[in-house]
Amino acid sequence: MKTLVVYDSLHGNTEKVARAIGAALHGEVKVLHAGEANPAEPQSYDLLFVGAPTHGGRPSPPTKEFLDKIQAGGLEGVKVAAFDTRIAKRWVGIFGFAAGRIAKSLKEKGGTLIGSPEGFFVEATEGPLKEGEQERAAAWAKKIAESTE
Repeated sequence: MKTLVVYDSLHGNTEKVARAIGAALHGEVKVLHAGEANPAEPQSYDLLFVGAPTHGGRPSPPTKEFLDKIQAGGLEGVKVAAFDTRIAKRWVGIFGFAAGRIAKSLKEKGGTLIGSPEGFFVEATEGPLKEGEQERAAAWAKKIAESTE
């Protein structure tokens, strides 16, 4: 299976999650920053993960730009999954989280969403990741990948 993991990261936390996802998967796996990813590239993959830090309930601008540049129908036949990093504070949930918005965008571009959007927790705005989150990300990615087989 060919898998592409696209992420943006402001303080390195989302990158750590993206790399944990990539390392947990078998087959051909590519992990790219959203600014380096070609919006046409996901069409040649079986599985696409997209993740970003949550800011104001939305994904970061580089992630949004990457998603916006994917052509309508550009993810037809591609299985997709969305993730974000977030702070575990009650008030943050008022605005929502990036993963849900990423998932919606992926579906609108024709992707087949497999699994619920997932959030991974950081201790504070700049991190670090809460203990065990990289391992949880790896386990989540394996579960997603197994559901595609």
